[in-house]
Amino acid sequence: MEGLWITLKLSVVSLLIAIVIGLFFALLKISNIKILEWIADIYIWIVRGTPLIVQIFILYYGLTDIFLVPMFWAGAIGLAFHSGAYIAEIIRGAIQSIDNGQREAGLSLGMNKGLTMKRIILPQAFRRAVPSLGNQFIIGIKDSSLVSFIGMQDLFGVASTMGSNSFDYLPYYVTVAVYYLLIVLLLTFIVNLTEKRLAVSD
Repeated sequence: MEGLWITLKLSVVSLLIAIVIGLFFALLKISNIKILEWIADIYIWIVRGTPLIVQIFILYYGLTDIFLVPMFWAGAIGLAFHSGAYIAEIIRGAIQSIDNGQREAGLSLGMNKGLTMKRIILPQAFRRAVPSLGNQFIIGIKDSSLVSFIGMQDLFGVASTMGSNSFDYLPYYVTVAVYYLLIVLLLTFIVNLTEKRLAVSD
């Protein structure tokens, strides 16, 4: 149960940070300022081109070489850094799917570009992005198991420790698989419910 609590807390914190990162880089991608677009492209290219476990190791050992970082926050930042790139592309696509007339309507009402984005574009974009964001959240929860390789006692880490103590890994790994299936089942239900409530009308 302690491992479950750490997994849930780590997943929630990392995904909240990832949403902020994703929104930031999505706005850079659509800024029409070349240097900002390049920064976003480089970040997304690095994340897509390297394995998550490598990113976690680089961030964990790289950050701890500079200053002391609690293991939990090193894991959360590593997971957020990875998920943020995919969330950035999800949000960018959702923003660009909004009809340009919506932007023109906001400007015609006297709003500037920032206010139009905040009050008109982003609310609609997030509604359209719910299914894809839900899938990314599910992937993020499963990816959180990789933090066990930097010593965190999440679900997978606890199972590995208990398995090594008893020299019988299979029952613990099967139990962990059941835990993850239940978590994903609950999250899928929440995402589907949210999607129905926020569904964009044809």
